[in-house]
Amino acid sequence: MQEKKRCRIVVKIGSSSLTEKAGGISLSKLTDHVDALAYMKQLGHEVILVSSGAVAAGFHSLGFAQRPSSMEMIQATAAVGQGLLIYTYSQAFSKFHIPVAQLLLTRRDFSTRQQFTNAHNTLTALLQRGAVPIINENDTVSIDELTFGDNDMLSALVAGAIHADLLIILTDTDGLYNANPRTDPTAKKIPLVEKITPEIEAMASGAGSDVGTGGMRSKVIAAKTALSFGVKVFVGEGVGQEKLYQILEGNGNGTYFGSTELSTMNNKKQWIAFHADVKGCLVVDGGAKMALMEMGKSLLPSGIIEVRGQFAQGDIVEVITAYGDRLGKGVVNYASDLIEQAMGHDSQYAMSLGSGNNRPEIIHRDEWVSYEWRE
Repeated sequence: MQEKKRCRIVVKIGSSSLTEKAGGISLSKLTDHVDALAYMKQLGHEVILVSSGAVAAGFHSLGFAQRPSSMEMIQATAAVGQGLLIYTYSQAFSKFHIPVAQLLLTRRDFSTRQQFTNAHNTLTALLQRGAVPIINENDTVSIDELTFGDNDMLSALVAGAIHADLLIILTDTDGLYNANPRTDPTAKKIPLVEKITPEIEAMASGAGSDVGTGGMRSKVIAAKTALSFGVKVFVGEGVGQEKLYQILEGNGNGTYFGSTELSTMNNKKQWIAFHADVKGCLVVDGGAKMALMEMGKSLLPSGIIEVRGQFAQGDIVEVITAYGDRLGKGVVNYASDLIEQAMGHDSQYAMSLGSGNNRPEIIHRDEWVSYEWRE
């Protein structure tokens, strides 16, 4: 009998699936999740957990009757709740003799390529040693421009970074419906979505509970991101030790996203596409657009008609047309002042400008990401 493939799975658990309705950790819910995660490891699979719940777990300890609204109180509550959360997970996993590791992340931790690589290497090392990484956004220090938006998106980015076989987003709703099932009794569940279209996005609704920050819409957007990285997604619910196994086998109570035609995006391109800061802009002609978008070629200096902003060699820049069409972004091999001198000329001229650079292309195809990945 052929041995079944061992998979790498990211499981995201939302606050509503982990805490009591009024706040505080639900030991029965948490234990149910841990039993299912441990069972997957016993079957030989690798699991990474992205867990919400720090704020929901902590606000009673600080005397709040419900989730606070001010940023400083949310951050203070997260500081208390995260300790409670990771302690409870550690205790629950200890009966299976499984070590856990806590990783608290912000967007800044992904902003440079080295940090992105470090996060990937740390997760890989933990998996190799049999640990369960437990990841949450670092709500204690996060500010708006440095947040992931919600843990649904964080789980998609983690799943892409470690090239997971499946992202499982557990929630209190059994998948995506064509209307809101809480208000429309005729709503029908969609068991499989091969491609996320604007029509699919429009079916999703907002946040569904008092303790969570996301809703089905955030899960669909996260699924779209994961699919662009080549990771299939399940969104739904489950209970019992075998719930994750059943989901992996295709028998989950929810919606599956993805098709057999998914292509994997490597880590370098993931960083360019989603994490790197854009430092400037290059405006290109029709020939360069065709080379980049249709012919799979690099961007050469001859196709550039304008340089906007100041940037250094190795920075990320956006590429647009003179009509304002946004094509994508990539790593430049030349600084902005040299590109201004070289634009409109051939590659030999660019390489003769005395920079010591022998690269014929301004952006190499291997360090270019088209915005088509968003579609």
